[in-house]
Amino acid sequence: MKNISVIGSGTMGNGIAHVFAQHGYEVSLIDIKQEFLDKAKATITKNLDRQVSKALISEEEKTAALARIKTFTELESGVKSADLVVEAATETMEIKLDLFRQMDQFSPNEAILASNTSSISITKIASVTNRPEQVIGMHFMNPVPVMKLVEVIRGYATSDEVTSKIMKLSADLSKDPVEVNDYPGFVANRILMPMINEAIYSLYERVAGVQEIDTVMKLGMAHPMGPLQLADFIGLDVCLSILKVLHEGFGNPKYAPCPLLINMVQAGYKGVKSGEGFYKYTAGSKDSIVSPRFSK
Repeated sequence: MKNISVIGSGTMGNGIAHVFAQHGYEVSLIDIKQEFLDKAKATITKNLDRQVSKALISEEEKTAALARIKTFTELESGVKSADLVVEAATETMEIKLDLFRQMDQFSPNEAILASNTSSISITKIASVTNRPEQVIGMHFMNPVPVMKLVEVIRGYATSDEVTSKIMKLSADLSKDPVEVNDYPGFVANRILMPMINEAIYSLYERVAGVQEIDTVMKLGMAHPMGPLQLADFIGLDVCLSILKVLHEGFGNPKYAPCPLLINMVQAGYKGVKSGEGFYKYTAGSKDSIVSPRFSK
């Protein structure tokens, strides 16, 4: 594989593009507006600069990586030469299915189509293509340049050959791939999201405050980040979407999202991305300040 197309230039998409370019692949980064792509290139540049400052890469390697990333606002143009297309769009079923129909139509017949979905069925996604055996999940972790795990998800029809290629490719990116089968939430979010949901329920039921809940998990369970702060970091809207997939997929009430989470998302409090969730975020500040809504 040489040519990689990445659809979606948000946090996950620009991180995936960064990692592939850094490891010598030619990357086509695709989004619907040039301003989104310009912002992504600026973010990638900033993150590469950070790696240079830490002596993880050289200035020459940074320049070479940036030169390997080309941007496109038309999907057809961006995927026409791809060996692998990685979809990293919004965690919404309808959007992903529509993208995979287009990816299937415009990508070379031999191209592998991958999704960075954190919970949506790879089998369902593959069903809208004419190449289900070439559809697979590559669930990178955020921040992509730092986190080592890639959860590689086999759909019901995914071939052994494609799975082997993606496992090897992930390792070539200096990642640690783990193969899992296609069930709601896979492994990472099937375990993580109920924990986050329970933390929100603990706040909702006034068992303890935001900082107290996070402190218990950090000091008692050696988690680097408390579950409420992590939920803010992931995006409360994303957490809600994943819990809905788990709840609908298994039909088990233990996955039902907490009413507090639902209300917060409906009101626009989505965590870091909106400036406020369980904590309040100010540009340029790294302080963890509990949202005034929960500080009483």
